[in-house]
Formats: sequence, structure tokens, C-alpha cells
Amino acid sequence: MDDCSFSTMTALGLMSGTSRDGIDAAIIRTDGVSVFERGPSSTTPYDHDFRKRLADLIDGGAKACDVESDLTTRHVDAVETLLRENSISCSEIDVIGFHGHTVFHVPEARRTHQIGDGELLAKVTGVPVVNDLRSADVAAGGQGAPLAPIYHWALTRELPKPLAILNLGGVANVTWIGEDSPASRTSDTTGAVVPGIWAFDTGPGNALLDDWTEMWTGDPFDRNGALASRGRLSASALKKLISHPYFSLPPPKSLDRDAFSLEPVDGLSPEDGAATLAAFTAEAVRAALKGLPTTPLRWLVAGGGRYNKAMMGELAARIGGPVEAVEAVGWDGTALEAEAFAYLAVRAIKGLPSSWPTTTGVAHPCVAGVVHRPQTS
Repeated sequence: MDDCSFSTMTALGLMSGTSRDGIDAAIIRTDGVSVFERGPSSTTPYDHDFRKRLADLIDGGAKACDVESDLTTRHVDAVETLLRENSISCSEIDVIGFHGHTVFHVPEARRTHQIGDGELLAKVTGVPVVNDLRSADVAAGGQGAPLAPIYHWALTRELPKPLAILNLGGVANVTWIGEDSPASRTSDTTGAVVPGIWAFDTGPGNALLDDWTEMWTGDPFDRNGALASRGRLSASALKKLISHPYFSLPPPKSLDRDAFSLEPVDGLSPEDGAATLAAFTAEAVRAALKGLPTTPLRWLVAGGGRYNKAMMGELAARIGGPVEAVEAVGWDGTALEAEAFAYLAVRAIKGLPSSWPTTTGVAHPCVAGVVHRPQTS
């Protein structure tokens, strides 16, 4: 395939996030700058046993090669299912953006690791695959996360600014996008320009609440915030949670999924613990306001946390301004990150950067990703 012959590409993105709930897959049409079409998407849930294997791997209790092989096979199945259900052939897909699954992320030690065999995925699907999208940024001094901000910028070209996109996955991150003016622009490696974008992880998203809910109820997450809605906030536990040293660090900054402990809510009832953890996510976002250039006019929320009524209520109460799910502007909050990695794959193929000093702290705009091309006989 001659990359230069493609001005617009059809890309499929795959995301397995820190919530460990499954694989999101989505298709977009893009030239790596503008998004021309957002196509079909799907979610393939992980079963309980595989979720436990991922958790054991992160805790050091499972063999990485075995889990990686299974993870990649599940991604192959997710690709095939999405294409089959929408009558799309693999030959219509120009590139696959394969995030893999993060099992280790300590950027201050210049280490980040996402499992997922990009070479195998390319071989089975017959489609070029871009994976390992964080390592180059980390090696160049960046945080390696978040990487979706440039995709957020692409989607918000016509929306009033400044605005914030908040992703409530296992970890929460914010993208601040300002007015598209010369004063807020930074140079792209191609000579093009992008607006001033600021981004960083705000703190926990759903991970702590998911772990707490599963521990007490056996359910993998607090569906619609039902458990948290029945509880009462513990001010003392929240104070202890928000005293974590992460919140005193200046952005850009990023987190490992398990950077925080449930110890501060030990002894609380299931309901009160859930209410406190939902409030903690929102309070961490409130604390992040001081790291933004200006207060956003509007907050658009993606990720599973947007379904948690208790968490969304706490956000609205603590950060001020309109707080809405991204569906309010016609996006799909479940597919958004998968779409972002499809977009990043096209940027990698075209040599366009995926991160900047104001999004990950990297020293210069960074082109990321490893390209795997299917072998031809």
C-alpha cells in the first residue's frame, strides 16, 4: 500500500481501557486532521475470568505472553464482528489503531507497557496495524497520556470555546481547548497549526468505585450510580483521599490505574463508600481547574462515568458550568476513545504528531506508534 496515495483513509480503532470492561471498536474516515465521517462502532465485553486475568497480570500474578495472546485474539474477533455486522470487508479498512491494554505506566521512570501483538493482528486481518502509541512520547520525556486530545480538537472545531472534554474511564482525564487564535497555536511538524490544547489526568475515574462495587456486590461497576446514590459522603474519608500527593503536582501529568488505594474508605458501608468515591472523582476534577488556562464554558463528559448519576451530580455541584454527556453534541461517548486511536493511527502513518508539550509534557511534538504491515507473498 502506498501511504502517500491516501489523502483520506478509513481507519478502525480499538481500545481496551483501564476499566477492564471490554473492547471498544470504531471506524472513522479522516485525513489525519479533519474527521469526515464517524462510522459504526461496537463493544465486546470481557468475561469475568478474563477481567480477573488482566487484573492478575497487572498485579504480577499471570504470565504476560499467555494473556497477550488471548487479548490479541479477542481483538481480532472484535474487528471481525464489527466488520461482519456492518457488511464491511477488511479490504475497505486502510489501517487499524490498536491501543492494546496498559499493564504498567510509570512515566517518571520512563516506562509504559501496553500488551497486544500488533504483528499478529496485522497478519490475521491483512490490514496495517499501528500500536505502541505511548512509548515514543514517554521515551522523549512525556507522560504518554492522555493521547486523545488532538482528536477532541478535531471534533470541536466549530464549538464555542474554551471548553473541556472529560473522559471518565478507569482513570479520568481532561482536555482543555481554547480559541483558535495565533496566540494559542503551536507549530506542527508539517508546518500546519493546531490550537492551544492542555490535557492531563485529573485523578481516578471509575476504577476505585468499580473495585469497591465488585468487592461488596459482585457487580463489575456501580450501574447508573445506584449504590452511590443510596449513600452519604464521608467528609473525613474524602479529605484523606484528596490529600494524595498527585494533586499537588503541576500538569501535564498522568496516572497508573492503581495509583490510589481504597484504604481511606475502609470501614464505611457499601453505600457510603460508593458515595464518597464518586465524590472523590468529582473533587479531583474540581482540583484540576487550577491547572487549566481558563475556566471552560462547558464540560462534555465521555466514558462509562457519564452513566453514573451520582458522579455526574457531584461534578455539576463541584465544578460549575454546564456538565453534559458528549451525546449532547452528537458524539458517541462509548466509541470516542476507539475513534481517537483510529485517528492517531492515520496520523502515525502520515508522520503527524500525536502529543505536544501541553498535552503530555513531551519536549517537542511527538510522532508515535509502531507500524506493522501484513506480510505479502
